Amino acid sequence: MLTVCNYHYIREDFTTKYPSIFGMTPLQLKKQLIMLKKEGRFISSSQLLKDTDEVLRSRDNFILITFDDGLKEQVDYGLSVLNELEIPALFFVNSINYQENKVSTVHKIHLLRSLLDSEIILKSIYNKFSDKLSNLSKSKIASVYIYDDEKTALLKYVLNFVLNHKEQEEIINKLFINYFEEEEELKSLYMSVDNLKQLAELNYLGSHTHSHYPLGLFEKDCIEKELKSSKVFLEDLTMSKIETVAYPYGTKEACSNEVAKEALNVGYKLGFTTNRGVNNSVQNKLLLNRFDCNDLIGGKKITYDNKRGYN
Repeated sequence: MLTVCNYHYIREDFTTKYPSIFGMTPLQLKKQLIMLKKEGRFISSSQLLKDTDEVLRSRDNFILITFDDGLKEQVDYGLSVLNELEIPALFFVNSINYQENKVSTVHKIHLLRSLLDSEIILKSIYNKFSDKLSNLSKSKIASVYIYDDEKTALLKYVLNFVLNHKEQEEIINKLFINYFEEEEELKSLYMSVDNLKQLAELNYLGSHTHSHYPLGLFEKDCIEKELKSSKVFLEDLTMSKIETVAYPYGTKEACSNEVAKEALNVGYKLGFTTNRGVNNSVQNKLLLNRFDCNDLIGGKKITYDNKRGYN
């Protein structure tokens, strides 16, 4: 069986005006990886690609570590921890940050939310798209964003699953240019080209698609383009094969069977969702389950629950 543990931000300090950027410190990452080491055996992407069926059929617990979004801090802080503990990993990168020199909209949102109350951003959305925000399911929203308060969860859900990408970008881009310089944020947020080449040499590099869109909400042509363009860019840049993809957002809406089919057609061998669960032999290899790091031992949710005796 295969357990996949996913990370995003890895930094020393998460202090902002408003809580919006969450992750682990290098020390927290190290502590969790040491705990996970007692739960199973870490596996590299190369070994997993080579022995996928055997790993999924095995009674042993193989553990794969992944990082999404191609953030510079993942190399600056996370990679050194991994190297110290001799643990392999996969880093999933978007190509829009390099090909179009754009900050991904998802990160613009994180940055804006670090400065602005969610209510301010929601107000901008309601002023423009109030007709699209009626009859939303609170229970569904809460099930997707289990670590957020109600207002923050609503904002995330509306941005990611109610507004289409053009509508989302219209709102966010107008706010973003008032507070940030895109070129500066590009340099500080994302891995350098040399970082990507370094990861490729280690067989640690995978695709997170081109634009960080929830692919399942798009037409077939767009899904194919998003999956293919990032793969081609990373392969041409690093002179290596890119055979793994992590779908942005990773929910059932974002990575449907159609998305998995297109990923296979484009040439990916393994695809990762954010559906929580262990993977076994019945799993679709292009729709593998993946835990958020907080869902596993050493994560925030497990620590919280253990204090109250829930587990």
